[in-house]
Amino acid sequence: MKKLKVLIADDHPLFRHGVKTLFLTTSELEIVGEATSGEDAIQLVLSLEPDVVLMDLRMPGCNGIDATREIMKIRPSTQILILTMFQDDHSVFAAMRAGAKGYVLKDAEKDELLNAIRAVGNGGAIFSPGIASRMIEYFSMARPAAPREAFPDLTEREREVLYLMADGTANSKIASKLQISGKTVSNYVTNILNKLQVADREEAILLVRESRLAGDEISEE
Repeated sequence: MKKLKVLIADDHPLFRHGVKTLFLTTSELEIVGEATSGEDAIQLVLSLEPDVVLMDLRMPGCNGIDATREIMKIRPSTQILILTMFQDDHSVFAAMRAGAKGYVLKDAEKDELLNAIRAVGNGGAIFSPGIASRMIEYFSMARPAAPREAFPDLTEREREVLYLMADGTANSKIASKLQISGKTVSNYVTNILNKLQVADREEAILLVRESRLAGDEISEE
């Protein structure tokens, strides 16, 4: 049986050591490299051509979502298995949209992780049981109508900044349009990402687009 070549992308050395120790228990998997950031993962995928990347979501610099999206562009034959402590809906669906084929929590049992790597490496898709059940519930339940005002947790000014971001407006242009400083815009963007529980600007923009699509569907009814 051909060994699956695996790249670990995680900035915590103790965790990487634990995964490497786990791999000593099987002859089917081979660690070919370690990345400590999303940028490293992208470069190592190009040079090492792994079958599977174990991708953490939160890393310095380029995060796991952005790295997954870029890897899917440059080498779509490499499969991405998200391995993280984050199990909120935003993180799960952002990973799926980026192209990940699996999503497993770091507290998974050893056999669960090994089986997930094998499944993803052989073209399957797999999710931790708790996440899988929530996904089934999410897609099976009737979707409620979009609220009259989307993103109610944001202030009026934060929504204004968010919608300008979604229209492709750079921070400098937002500052000029709203007559505020660039630092103030950056602070607004940080608050928006935290309140929406998204990893980056692009994920926030995706939420706006989805909200607008939901509004269009309701207006057509």
